[in-house]
Amino acid sequence: MNDIRRTILWVIFAFSLIMLWDQWQVHHGRSATFFPRSAAPAATVSGAPASAVPSAAPGAVAGHVPGNTSSAPVPAAPAVAAERIDVRTDVMKLVFDTRGGSLVHSEFLRYDDADQPGQPFVLLDDSRERVYLAQSGLIGGQGGAALPTHETVMTFTGERQMAEGANTLTLRFESPEVNGVKLVKTYTLERGSYVIQARHEVINQGAQPVSPQLYVQLVRDGNKAPGESSFYSTFTGPAFYTPEKKYQKVEFKEIASGKASFEKTSPDAGYVAMAQHYFASAWLLNQGHENFVRALGPNLYSAGMIAAVPAVAPGASQVLDTRLFVGPQIEKMMEGVAPGLELVKDYGWFTILSKPLYKLLYWLHSLIGNWGWAIVALVVLLKIAFYWLNAKAYASMAKMKAINPKIMALRERLKDKPQQMQQEMMRIYREEKVNPMGGCLPIMIQIPVFIALYWVLLSSVEMRGAPWVLWVQDLSAKDPYFILPIVMTLTTLLQTALNPLPPDPMQAKLMWIMPLVFSVMFFFFPAGLVLYWITNNILTIAQQWLINTRMGVPPQFNLPKFR
Repeated sequence: MNDIRRTILWVIFAFSLIMLWDQWQVHHGRSATFFPRSAAPAATVSGAPASAVPSAAPGAVAGHVPGNTSSAPVPAAPAVAAERIDVRTDVMKLVFDTRGGSLVHSEFLRYDDADQPGQPFVLLDDSRERVYLAQSGLIGGQGGAALPTHETVMTFTGERQMAEGANTLTLRFESPEVNGVKLVKTYTLERGSYVIQARHEVINQGAQPVSPQLYVQLVRDGNKAPGESSFYSTFTGPAFYTPEKKYQKVEFKEIASGKASFEKTSPDAGYVAMAQHYFASAWLLNQGHENFVRALGPNLYSAGMIAAVPAVAPGASQVLDTRLFVGPQIEKMMEGVAPGLELVKDYGWFTILSKPLYKLLYWLHSLIGNWGWAIVALVVLLKIAFYWLNAKAYASMAKMKAINPKIMALRERLKDKPQQMQQEMMRIYREEKVNPMGGCLPIMIQIPVFIALYWVLLSSVEMRGAPWVLWVQDLSAKDPYFILPIVMTLTTLLQTALNPLPPDPMQAKLMWIMPLVFSVMFFFFPAGLVLYWITNNILTIAQQWLINTRMGVPPQFNLPKFR
């Protein structure tokens, strides 16, 4: 009876894992792996939208989006045709639109597109397939007159390419006068930097003082990042940072349902970001502000901040400096840009463990010069740190293996008397001073550390395009020849064979089936993750072999009987 119960529990456990994996896939916007279901096609945006303009009320917006039938006011059509301005630095190629002086396209010259080697990776875009824009403009008080917004066509002056030997490149967008107010945006790009200084100068050419507000926003469709694997997924969507509440993620579906929860106001500096795997954008403010999100239409969202501009007297001007980050999630770099910006590189619940692991990995890379060997070295250091904990686990396993013949004989002799069999087994464990759970608990303690390391390797853009040896030329991509996953599967099975067989035959079979099932997923995981797992397996096998030998329990392969 006990065997039947255990068998049923193991089947339920295995099926639960499959169901959890399936729901995790669906939760992250992917198709179910084991139980696919029909789904409505994702909404797409046709053409470049004229995105919404925040009104004086925080979070409220007005404007027009294709397919939006709301009664929100629509800015008047510009009298002057807009122009696209191509700009190039040593690390980025950017496209600005004179309509609002908005950033509508960005390419990173040091990062190739995963699907098109040799082509720069595109983050911001304004095309039929994708919408991802950085915009800013002015709004007046409640019921105030219209002011220059991101819909206002501006006049461009400045440079289009960073000159040889120059360290900065400056672009200037000047709006026409709108109800006596002119807005001048000055973008300053620096050599080697992904941070754009964005100065907003408000000039009052009217006869009355004005007290406008500046808004900055990121507009993006709700699709996952192109090329993201269906076997793992990182967070994609808006996030806010305030000193009071720190880092706050907002799901697109929460915005669509009107249930987004985040800090609405902050008296201090902060940022609004749009995160995805490896890359991010963020508007940064150095003063008190209000935060907002809005669904602009089918599968289109905005997230931004509103800040007060000091009152501007007639004939005077006021300046509000902001910054726009558009670049890779290099943790060390983001730490130097603004407090908390490195949190955009999201480790989830394991941040407290992942951050020190990343710093250690970064330090090892600075010594070794290769990210693949740095991963190997990091796993070696972790195994050394946990050596005594592992030793206790493997010593317990060795004792279990030594008494396993007694247990198996006992099960055979008392197979028709389960209650007596359990009592006799407990007696043997007491006499031999063996704890059946002794091999599990020390290993369980280490699991959070290795999960944290998993997220470090999955989230670090440094792995992108980083070679290891021979055929592995990108640690962030799957092994093109599946050599590493095959080696990982073999080492996992070898490690399983060295463990003592559970007395229950069904458990013994599941011990072999589960590693095979999960090894299939590793065929599609990044090579860096598989390398870390292989290294851990090999070191575990070596330590297990050594401890067994020292305890006088010759290592042997325990194979289940599948019949």
